Amino acid sequence: MPLKIKNMKSIIKKAFLIFGFAAVLNTVNAQEIIQEDTVKTVKPKITGKRQKIDGVIAVVGDYVVLDSDIDIALIEISSQGNSVEGITRCQLLGKLLEDKLYAHQAIQDSIVVKDSEVNNMMAERIDALVERAGSMDKLLKYYNKPNEEEFKTYFFDILKMGKLTSEMRNKIIEDVEVNPEEVRTFFKKFNKEELPQFGAEVEVSQIVIKPEVTAEELQKVKDKLNEFKKDVLAGNGSFFSKAVLYSKDEGTKSNGGFMRVSRKSPLVKEFKERAFSLDEGEISEPFETEYGWHIILVEKIRGQDVDLRHILLIPKISDIALQEAKDEAIGVRNKIINGDISFADAARNSSDEKETRANGGALTNPQTLDPRFELTKMDPTLYNEVSEMQQGQVSQPIMDEDRLGRKSYKLLTVTKRYEAHTADYALDYIKIKELALREKQIEKIGKWTDEKIKETYIKINGEYRNCVFVNNWLQK
Repeated sequence: MPLKIKNMKSIIKKAFLIFGFAAVLNTVNAQEIIQEDTVKTVKPKITGKRQKIDGVIAVVGDYVVLDSDIDIALIEISSQGNSVEGITRCQLLGKLLEDKLYAHQAIQDSIVVKDSEVNNMMAERIDALVERAGSMDKLLKYYNKPNEEEFKTYFFDILKMGKLTSEMRNKIIEDVEVNPEEVRTFFKKFNKEELPQFGAEVEVSQIVIKPEVTAEELQKVKDKLNEFKKDVLAGNGSFFSKAVLYSKDEGTKSNGGFMRVSRKSPLVKEFKERAFSLDEGEISEPFETEYGWHIILVEKIRGQDVDLRHILLIPKISDIALQEAKDEAIGVRNKIINGDISFADAARNSSDEKETRANGGALTNPQTLDPRFELTKMDPTLYNEVSEMQQGQVSQPIMDEDRLGRKSYKLLTVTKRYEAHTADYALDYIKIKELALREKQIEKIGKWTDEKIKETYIKINGEYRNCVFVNNWLQK
């Protein structure tokens, strides 16, 4: 039977179970290394003399669920800063069964996930994991894998199943929408005591002033890249070794700058255009993107994909240029404080950050895609900068350094504050609309799951047959 949702809090909880840690090991941020003391709180219990860590506890179609999958799921939820309190092993098994059912049905529906796409994902994820763990050896120890090859095989299977799961789930709900009348009806059906509490939130805008790169420093970078190209073509060193030694792209330098790029890859336009304009074995001229200056070597053209290596160099910024950027930021701030110009207009006229300049410097919450940030859930760095600011206050220039080590100065302002409150239809329409949409999606998924359970081979073993599931996994 389709799931009946009794109150808004249950919608939030169910949505978290379905969308929040969907596929647990398969989401973008799931594979994170956590501190050992966190791991200890969710280690599997030892019963008798043997530890049930690799036993098959369920089968869905061609997929199996191991007892250790639940232990890893608990660790992954904790690693993302979420509490595992109140989440039972039966609930997690139910979620894992759903993921296996999605993946199994995706194959039946001929949903294709290319190995090349998974390999691209894997390279990026493993680089991030190694950086967080400290070394590949520590990463292998954490996942109890004897060597890098076995870990990659294991990780590949996880990512591929996760991609199948997300593609299938998206296919189920892709046509689900809510109109304003449905949102209003959804909100009105709840009593006040059933409504969730929203924490304090802020809307934040910023102006970014980047220091100027001198013509001399710019020429040094281009000359260096041309020197690399000349050496490689002359046989004086490989592109691989030069990328390892000199590239500023921390995500690819350890692998000799290697990337597999498709036309759908989330890369800047200039980079993809240059990558697809070269022949096999050809090295590009130095070219600029927002990240710095590059050269590319195309190793192999694979239909719509290109295997390439690249080297990124970033021009140095002089202390004088950095001070000039700070002085400019101070000047902009003074004009805002004196009332000569609004913060939004100053951002449009003076900010060097193109992503926010057009909308007056307003930041967008990457989790919700709206301008409001819940204080307790925002990025710690941003929280420290704005948590004590009053609405309309403009910060002093703050030095900022991105992941590539490039420095700039920014001005921040809190354009609006929302105190903690019970959900309000007018004030929280976007959030309420999202909850209404989630309810319809959950109902659609529930109906789909009921139908597919009846058609699919499912077996649950041992003590887990005593679980009380939302869905009829036991087919009673």
